[in-house]
Amino acid sequence: MTEASDPRRGILVIRGGAIGDFILTLPALRLLRAGFPDCRIEIVGYRHICAVAEGRYYADAVRSIEYAPMAGFFNPRSDLDPALSDHFAGFGQVVSYLFDPDGYFEGNLRRCGVKNLIVGDPRISGTTHAARQLARPMESLALFLEDEAAAVFPSDADLAAADRILAGLPHPLVAIHAGSGSEKKNWPMPSWIELIGSVVATGATVLAVSGESDSRRTAALKAEFSERMVFLENLPLATLAAVFARCAYFIGHDSGISHLAAAASAPCLLLFGPSDPGVWAPRNPGVKFLRAPGGDLETLAVRHVLAALPEILK
Repeated sequence: MTEASDPRRGILVIRGGAIGDFILTLPALRLLRAGFPDCRIEIVGYRHICAVAEGRYYADAVRSIEYAPMAGFFNPRSDLDPALSDHFAGFGQVVSYLFDPDGYFEGNLRRCGVKNLIVGDPRISGTTHAARQLARPMESLALFLEDEAAAVFPSDADLAAADRILAGLPHPLVAIHAGSGSEKKNWPMPSWIELIGSVVATGATVLAVSGESDSRRTAALKAEFSERMVFLENLPLATLAAVFARCAYFIGHDSGISHLAAAASAPCLLLFGPSDPGVWAPRNPGVKFLRAPGGDLETLAVRHVLAALPEILK
């Protein structure tokens, strides 16, 4: 048995980034879990994001990357926190996806006693799918990615929470997320309003999911559909994944929330603008995408989106 595969020592994965970045890393984490099923796996990342993995197949524990003593690991001359140093050094294998152009973080991990360190580049380039690029570091452990689709596994408690939220709502349930991390990736709000009006007219219950960064778009939807939509704002991601698992359909952009919906097995229609769906679109069954002409979502006609919807929404 190698040191990396010793379940007594465990594997630590350090992964920052936004929701989509983390979901796209799940296929790599799946390789670790399948390759070392009895090994303790811990993730250092943004706790509210990594919660979709903690105790839900991938990770036994999560530690916040915003934990104050972590700051010293980004300074080449810092006195490292002894307890955190001992904790990191106790793992048989560490995998870091942190952007570390000066090598300060790597140097401090080695200084505190980490022996087996794999450094993965979090930046995505070229035309290979992002999940495959993020899984390449696992090849040094003889773990090779075959399936680029991410999956999340809501707990029984997550599903119960979703059922409480959705209780009494008429089916089918259709979730929409009208935002993203960039305005260039967003379809114009007048187009969304026209589309949603058509979907509401079919008798479907439309769920508008949103976070803090979507406040302006959510306000526009509330002004138009205050009594004809259900607004789900700032749900914990694990609960939101369970909601998506109960939905007949999801419509969104190239966004982390769309990746979460696809990973929860919701059939999806995703609207792409400047980003390349060959690199960024979820590879899950049931995911369709439309790319706007010239990569400009201003040019994507509502009629084309309506035509791409399933029969139950027409």
